[in-house]
Amino acid sequence: MFDWFRRKTTDKSQDTSEPTVTEKQVPESPTEEAAAPEPETPSTPEIDYLNWAKSAYKNIQEKKGIETTEAPQPEAPAEAVSPEPDSEPAEVEAAATVAPVAPEPEPEVIAAEVESAPNSETVAEPEPETTPATPAWMQKSDGLEKLKETAIDTEGLEFDENFLWSAKVLADQGRDASDISLEEIEWLKKLRDGLGKTRRSLVNQLKAVVGQGPLNDEAVLEIESLLLQADVGIEATDYIIETLQERLRQEALPPEAAIAYLKEILRDILDKPLAKLPSTEFAPEADKLNVWMLTGVNGAGKTTTIGKLAHLANQSGYRCVIAAADTFRAAAVEQVKVWGERTDTPVIANPGKNTDPAAVVFDGITAAQARQAQILLVDTAGRLQNKKNLMDELAKIRRIVDKKAPDAQVESLLVLDATLGQNGLRQAQVFSEAAKLSGVVLTKLDGTARGGVALAVSQQLGLPIRFIGAGEGIEDLRPFSSYEFVEALLDG
Repeated sequence: MFDWFRRKTTDKSQDTSEPTVTEKQVPESPTEEAAAPEPETPSTPEIDYLNWAKSAYKNIQEKKGIETTEAPQPEAPAEAVSPEPDSEPAEVEAAATVAPVAPEPEPEVIAAEVESAPNSETVAEPEPETTPATPAWMQKSDGLEKLKETAIDTEGLEFDENFLWSAKVLADQGRDASDISLEEIEWLKKLRDGLGKTRRSLVNQLKAVVGQGPLNDEAVLEIESLLLQADVGIEATDYIIETLQERLRQEALPPEAAIAYLKEILRDILDKPLAKLPSTEFAPEADKLNVWMLTGVNGAGKTTTIGKLAHLANQSGYRCVIAAADTFRAAAVEQVKVWGERTDTPVIANPGKNTDPAAVVFDGITAAQARQAQILLVDTAGRLQNKKNLMDELAKIRRIVDKKAPDAQVESLLVLDATLGQNGLRQAQVFSEAAKLSGVVLTKLDGTARGGVALAVSQQLGLPIRFIGAGEGIEDLRPFSSYEFVEALLDG
């Protein structure tokens, strides 16, 4: 099982068998070289990235093969190169049944199988054996073997440019190829696609401006305009321009190097709020109750975010309970119950209308403690920043949590709609003063060109971004990584 909060696999069987694969395939490239010196030597790491990606790809195939052994899938083992031993028994049984018809000539057996079985793909596999007359130059090169290695498919996942990009991002973070999950690859692809609108409006124009050498007044104004259009914010924009200009005064950087330095600046902005915290990791503590209160205005995706967080927690091996404390909005409790059914998560709610939200939270804590759950997700009322009574209600909920579960780890997360840009930032400013916010969940990044608002949240509010959403599916909300975000934002 893959723990998304800690970004590691908790299955012990995978840890004992797969690390040897990466050691054999990448003997000349230690992981230390893949972490730090890559920008200095851009030519050699590409070979390491390719080997690393191949190793990760094969490990994903092996994991999926183990998970799908109960369901007969003749196509997958037939197309695969490495798991041939697993497919031999099936082929032997098939040959045994066909043997009385034509034991010696293989072409006739294949023809019989075509007529009887609809799986034409499994019949097409022996073609390489019947056509060995390949040119000598092709046999000397490893072209056919390389094509076989990269032609393997795992439930629609292809070893293509998107996979290589995702693998590079994970390798740069010091991840081991044996601990990469298929879900991580798919998420990075979604994140890259989701930030496409923001990226297309930034990268090409930034490269054209930055690659001209030291920034003059005209170039500064142009970069400032580009960043503000992406809703980076005035404070973050000023910091980026000053830092970038200071570096370009010292040396004239080519476009690629200037973009690489710009990535460092953006990561520093996003990681700065974490410097105030005792730990940069945001994960549930297994030995205590973790109460995550989600706040935000109606329409920001708060209820949907709670459902996705419950799904993420369950898939990561944590027991979760939802408290439907948004008792003022019509049908809010019913929506939470629907998400509870979809994610198989208990929902604690009061059947009455306009009931006390603090009482629902009290019952939710009691239920979570009885079930020995690690996470309690609290759906609070969608409150407008000018409604003081609603803010007071939020403070009351916090007091109930402190009294009922004094040892609980409490987090107050604000759900922000990325499409609102600076308007959403103003909401965050008011909430941070009244609700003691500890983090932000940024949603709907896939539908806007204002992805730069993440930098404004970190720079102006000093709040860490904990989760981001890049789609409407239940799998489209994941923990935030500044490195992955910046790479997806400025990947040209």
